[in-house]
Amino acid sequence: MIINNDRVLLPLTFNTEKLIQEAKKLCNENFVYYNVIQLRAPAHIVDSSIPFPTPAKDYADGSWTKWLNTDSLEKSPYLKSIIEKFQKNTTVTLVRLLRLAPYAEVKEHTDPTLGLTVEKSVIRITIPILNNDKMIFNLNKTPVKMKPGECWYLDLTKPHQITNNCNEERINLTIDMIPNDWLKNLIKKSQ
Repeated sequence: MIINNDRVLLPLTFNTEKLIQEAKKLCNENFVYYNVIQLRAPAHIVDSSIPFPTPAKDYADGSWTKWLNTDSLEKSPYLKSIIEKFQKNTTVTLVRLLRLAPYAEVKEHTDPTLGLTVEKSVIRITIPILNNDKMIFNLNKTPVKMKPGECWYLDLTKPHQITNNCNEERINLTIDMIPNDWLKNLIKKSQ
């Protein structure tokens, strides 16, 4: 199955007030440019008693390690319930809150392993939490108009860039998962 759109709004929405409430509890420290809060991570990072996994030939699909919820996710029941919805249907790997400071910019780049067209990859679902019209996410040189609580598939193998043109931080929940038939069909039907 080939997905041609570089951006797809999925038919899933989430409670913005609950997202903001839990994200703000986790985002209480100051930062300068970009900040990441791990919610699900490789097992050896979450629990230091777990040995580092043996080297893998390919790290792109997330199968090189086991993945565990962090304490931050465990104390965030609404965020955890969102992750569990996806886990019922596919394997969820890395989950993070991505924070971009006021008036900061992420330069244009690509993520070569984050697209459905890449064999042995994961894809990233993005759920904006704090986002407004002054926060611009360009994908393939055109803005993606994402609203808080929406759920998006973005083909991040394509060039993308982010600009925060306002005095509040931008926060997105990102969920990396292994694309299976359920996820591919969800994306295809949403186009």
